[in-house]
Amino acid sequence: MDSLKESQNDMKMGYGYGSVGILISGIFWISSSFVFNLKSPIYGIWTLIIGGVFIFPLSMLFGKILGIKGNHNKKNQLGKLAMEGTIWMIICIPLAYGLSLTKVEWFFQGMMIIIGGRYLTFATIYGTKLYWILGATLILASYILFTYKIDGSYSAFTGGLIEVLFSIILFVIYRNSIKESV
Repeated sequence: MDSLKESQNDMKMGYGYGSVGILISGIFWISSSFVFNLKSPIYGIWTLIIGGVFIFPLSMLFGKILGIKGNHNKKNQLGKLAMEGTIWMIICIPLAYGLSLTKVEWFFQGMMIIIGGRYLTFATIYGTKLYWILGATLILASYILFTYKIDGSYSAFTGGLIEVLFSIILFVIYRNSIKESV
């Protein structure tokens, strides 16, 4: 890959702007909200943690169904940045879990900050500033939820709703970019 733009375009087309992964993540966030209410807060937390393990494989599966190839050029250095961001996020999950031992809602609020921060790097990976808005929205929402001492299930639902909405926007942008290139 000779240029940043070329690398970003490879990532956009390879992963549908990341839209399907965000959708799957949002679904797990919303699911954890329901489990939180129907079963228990700790099961809600584990729903998000365990669900997170399946985000990438499920996004690849559903992406393929939607016609997204699900890979990038092996020479694309942005693939390494995406993996490094994933490792950093995984390392931070015990921090969020530790927060839950003090107040359960802090887990979801902490995860919103962690994931929001990760999305900031996606602005470079995918070459779209919309990821800055997504990351900032999650971080700001977490701050507001924390400030007003909002229940964990509402925090999880809020994180999921934000991700689902942004995934739809990004998927529409992806589909429009395909139409323009044809």
